[in-house]
Amino acid sequence: MLRTLLVGSALATSAILLAPVVSGSVDVSDVLSARTLTTGASAITIVEAERAVDGSGFLDPRQRATYSATSVGGDAEPTAARSASPSPDASPSPDASPAPVATTEPSGGAPSAPSSTASAKPAPAPSASAPATTTSASGTGTAVVQPKPSGPAPAPAPAPTVTTPACPGMPGGSTAGAPSRTSAGGVAGTTSADLAQFAQRYNEIRVANCLPPVPFSNIRYDSCMEDRLFWMAEDPSTDPMSAWGHIGSQRSDGVPSVGCDGNLAGGSNNTGATVAQKWWDSSGHRTSLYKPTYAGTTVGVCILFAMTHGGVPNEPYSFTRSASRWVTC
Repeated sequence: MLRTLLVGSALATSAILLAPVVSGSVDVSDVLSARTLTTGASAITIVEAERAVDGSGFLDPRQRATYSATSVGGDAEPTAARSASPSPDASPSPDASPAPVATTEPSGGAPSAPSSTASAKPAPAPSASAPATTTSASGTGTAVVQPKPSGPAPAPAPAPTVTTPACPGMPGGSTAGAPSRTSAGGVAGTTSADLAQFAQRYNEIRVANCLPPVPFSNIRYDSCMEDRLFWMAEDPSTDPMSAWGHIGSQRSDGVPSVGCDGNLAGGSNNTGATVAQKWWDSSGHRTSLYKPTYAGTTVGVCILFAMTHGGVPNEPYSFTRSASRWVTC
């Protein structure tokens, strides 16, 4: 801090340097000194004992200051008695005699004789609103302790609510039917019941697995796949696996393939519903026909289906061959 001292009619600047009392006492005569800065001005350097960190007052520089630092942060008082104005008839000891103060004349002449008395203004008492301080580890300074915020901690933000969309339900409507054709070799073709059973089970599986159903009107009979199923069923071999398979399979009599390929299922006692389930149970056919990862709308999706019953030379009606595929309408 800086103080302004008026000496005579001249204004002199005094820098106050605070030094802590580590232990023992501080003699004012040892810490008062004067040095001339420039002609016509002098600075008085006053090194005072620092006030206690608990808010006690500054020690009077005119007396021997002895401070008992028994408790940091407590209400300890200096052990030596202090007086703002010493008694006139008191006989100060050599150690407590005030140090001379040098002054400079306004005219710039030689400095006057040292004064035998010194008047020191007591340091102001610490304000109650001053921030709390704490002594640093070296004992050579103070650090301001910032007050901690008070009040209740803010309530934690509520966890976001995850809403799972409801799975779709079964659609209304029905399939358009199938013509129930018969091949040249007498093999029976797809019936309306075959198509309806397949479509019903196909959508039941999709809805049960939270997949959007395909409109029933978009599950349709396909004559091109049925033509290839007829070609397989008319193979004259008694081996039902002869000519069975995708494009590239061969008939025993060498007749070239006709019609369109698709997902295949065959065997005894099959219906439209059982083959729909078999295709779902097979991972490769499920990916091809049901497309579980498809995220678009099914409005423009068509599922084509065909089924034949029996075969030459002696397969019963209950032995069926089926084909299906996913296409864009």
